[in-house]
Amino acid sequence: MSEIVFYTNPMSRGRMVRWMLEEVGVPYRTEIVPFGPPMKTPDYRSVNPLGKVPSIRHGDNVVTEVAAICAYLADAFPEAHLAPPPADRASYYRWMFFAAGPLEACLVNRALGVTVPDDKRGMVGYGRYDTMLDTLEGAVSASDYVAGKAFTAADVYVGSHIGWGMHTGAIEKRQAFTDYLGRVGSRPAARRAAELDDAAAAAMQNT
Repeated sequence: MSEIVFYTNPMSRGRMVRWMLEEVGVPYRTEIVPFGPPMKTPDYRSVNPLGKVPSIRHGDNVVTEVAAICAYLADAFPEAHLAPPPADRASYYRWMFFAAGPLEACLVNRALGVTVPDDKRGMVGYGRYDTMLDTLEGAVSASDYVAGKAFTAADVYVGSHIGWGMHTGAIEKRQAFTDYLGRVGSRPAARRAAELDDAAAAAMQNT
């Protein structure tokens, strides 16, 4: 089996990928990349030209962008059952990339205090904050998991955004979000991932 190398920083979106790797359950090697100049070296930019984390290298394959990494790992390791059968992936793709596009853009703008003028809302994928939240609430309320009755990689990605958003105040603490996060965030892999990243963050602060 080809080695998986996981390039991350415990204070980054790499926490989402760590959770996904723990769900997959295969061995991987972690390379912690500090923020600043270490992310901009020619060596690391040969992995991710943007000089940011997370990224993974799996044999000869390099994958960047969290949603892409989650989808790739689900396909590369089908025995983990983290993606529905191809014929049943409509909701899986829909909500995975809803989170990668409109949801993330909306939450980042809100965290940064960016207000989109009313006459420019057509330029942003999410339109209005309240409409985006209502759509997200409907997605996580329709079934136990966002793509149906089975947990998938889409839940790692959507659940991570909801957890971060409620923690920072970018997402209202609606009951539907709390209930959904309780279902996905209590999984053993999610807890292992959080413990590993918290330990890595503490180690960085002590060096």
